[in-house]
Amino acid sequence: MLRRKGIAVCVLALCCAVAAAKNKKKVPLPEDVLRAQTVLVIIDPNAGMDIEDPNANRIARVDVEQALMKWGRFSLATEASTADLVITVSKGNGKIAQPTIGGVPNNNRPVIFEPSNSGVRIGGRQGTTGDPGDPSNPQSQPPNPQPEAQIGRSEDMFVVYRSNRNDPRDAPLDSPAVWRYTAKNALHSPDVPAVDEFRKAIVESEKQLAGKP
Repeated sequence: MLRRKGIAVCVLALCCAVAAAKNKKKVPLPEDVLRAQTVLVIIDPNAGMDIEDPNANRIARVDVEQALMKWGRFSLATEASTADLVITVSKGNGKIAQPTIGGVPNNNRPVIFEPSNSGVRIGGRQGTTGDPGDPSNPQSQPPNPQPEAQIGRSEDMFVVYRSNRNDPRDAPLDSPAVWRYTAKNALHSPDVPAVDEFRKAIVESEKQLAGKP
């Protein structure tokens, strides 16, 4: 009899916990993030180059930029000093541990002239101009290629930071992230689920803030 009562109490507690989880609203994004108009997309500086797929991160960055242009909410920036937000991307390949090449300046990119349905993007980043704290500045990641073992990046990562454009000395990636999404194929083209989830987070945040008294 006591055992049955114990089971009943556990079941009741579990149901209450599930109900509370369902009723709990997600924390809205900060208002300054919702006001952002420009965004810089870069490869996570800590992401090594996959030996089996060395262009995976570069392709993911382009796919994310194209998805953002299709969305049309943000303009793309080429450096942190002209961006409100910085988004880092990193591809996973389903392996918890994998051999990579570290010390490669992933964010040194050629000049781009890219038309799209939402406009034309012109820009690029070569050389060592820009602030030392700018994560898109190749100088912030000096070339020193070396073999590494990357642990714990089995899934795609999409992380949003404030750019700290008002204080260039404050590196954006040294501050806490304001939003992140990690999942298998989160950066998969052409749908790029991470961008869609970020869009949903912004829409939900705007609804919550609009409902405040």
